[in-house]
Amino acid sequence: MARSTGKAGGFIRSILDPRAWMHLLRMVHYYRYSHVDPRRRLTLGTGSVLAPNVSLRNGERILIGRDCHVGERSSLWAGDTTGRIIIGDFVSFAPEVFVTASDYRFVRGQPFRDQPKTERDIRIGNDVWLGARVVVTAGVTIGDGCIVGAGAVVTKDLPPDSIAVGVPARVIGQRPADVTSGSRSAHS
Repeated sequence: MARSTGKAGGFIRSILDPRAWMHLLRMVHYYRYSHVDPRRRLTLGTGSVLAPNVSLRNGERILIGRDCHVGERSSLWAGDTTGRIIIGDFVSFAPEVFVTASDYRFVRGQPFRDQPKTERDIRIGNDVWLGARVVVTAGVTIGDGCIVGAGAVVTKDLPPDSIAVGVPARVIGQRPADVTSGSRSAHS
């Protein structure tokens, strides 16, 4: 009996602890600025869905086509002033994909956070699949039909229908043509 009283007492202490309530308020604030507000400003195509915990920055510069899926804990960070993220139709992001259209500069003698950012558009074509924990850096274009393997870091453009893996991502093959219909995809 004493043990359950101890657990109940611990529960009551945690409910009455003002630090827990302050942390809850910080979490609500974080969720508003990283999920709710930018989601209202992005362009989301018909049939597209974002996991509820997708992190967004500068939603007004994010365009997502139709029938796309952005997986859990993914981040789409457009630039603060110009860098856009443009995603085609029928694109799927696995969990924890990170796409950023902005990079810090690294000039010696000045803290990197005090330096201006370089913002460049990211374009992701139609019918693209990005595996878990893929990172896409500023200025990259990923062609239609690409598949990028889990954990890859895409720092350069990928040609259409390529299969890329690694850090940095490199093309290791081409997506095969659909031999039954002569086309790659019903969505092309």
